Amino acid sequence: MKKTPTLCYILLGALLSLSSCDLFRLDNYDEPAETLQGEVVDVATGERVLTDQGGEGVRIRLTELSWTGVETPTHNPDFYCMPDGTFQHTKLFKGSYNIRIDGPFIPLLREDSNGTLIADETKTMEISGVTQVRFEVQPFLKVEWVDLPTVSNGKITAKVKVTRAVSETDFRAKIEPMGGWDNSFSNITDIQLFVSGSSSVGYRTRDTRWTGQLEYTGNSFDALLGQTVTIQSIGAIPSGRTVFIRAAARINYATETHRRYNYTEPLEVLVP
Repeated sequence: MKKTPTLCYILLGALLSLSSCDLFRLDNYDEPAETLQGEVVDVATGERVLTDQGGEGVRIRLTELSWTGVETPTHNPDFYCMPDGTFQHTKLFKGSYNIRIDGPFIPLLREDSNGTLIADETKTMEISGVTQVRFEVQPFLKVEWVDLPTVSNGKITAKVKVTRAVSETDFRAKIEPMGGWDNSFSNITDIQLFVSGSSSVGYRTRDTRWTGQLEYTGNSFDALLGQTVTIQSIGAIPSGRTVFIRAAARINYATETHRRYNYTEPLEVLVP
């Protein structure tokens, strides 16, 4: 018995119908191509806030506000500052964004324990083409090299100076209204001498075989503020090895769940 062509025609029509539906349409949206470039600087000195790379450093959070009909827009995936205090994102859609950063400085967005807004120093701006932004912040600490490091028997000895970049009075005036205040928040808890084979040396890339640290309890470091502090690496770095070092210090206060370090610039050291 011959099959009638009716069924074939029905199937062909269904396929043609499907090919014209949204399922088969190409995505004709433009690729995200706008760029945001930024830097984070100390409001008092204009110097960049040196940081770590990754979650322990300065976090940038973008929330696009261009979408209509969205009551509470979700933020874009977070990204992070480079160690020198600059950041860049080259794959953004053109639009209006809120830009928030969090790091080892007085929080820009501050709310009390009930969620009532105290201060909002984030930035809302249009991002189109290459857009630049500068955040002026109050770092917790300033950490500086006092002299070039020395090397003996595979150990690096460095001299550093730590000072407060925001006064304890100003720190308390801005942090206490957020709730949960503790008098220990401003205490300096440790100084690190991070050692790494990477020029982006920091907490995340440290080599634990050689990284040295000094720990302090309570407010015992206060007497050393502005004084030269000597810190040494541990273990013995092999002769002929080139490493990178950075000194860092932090206080007993967490921003967005992280107690973040303030840093010196990196130095390259050849171990003889």
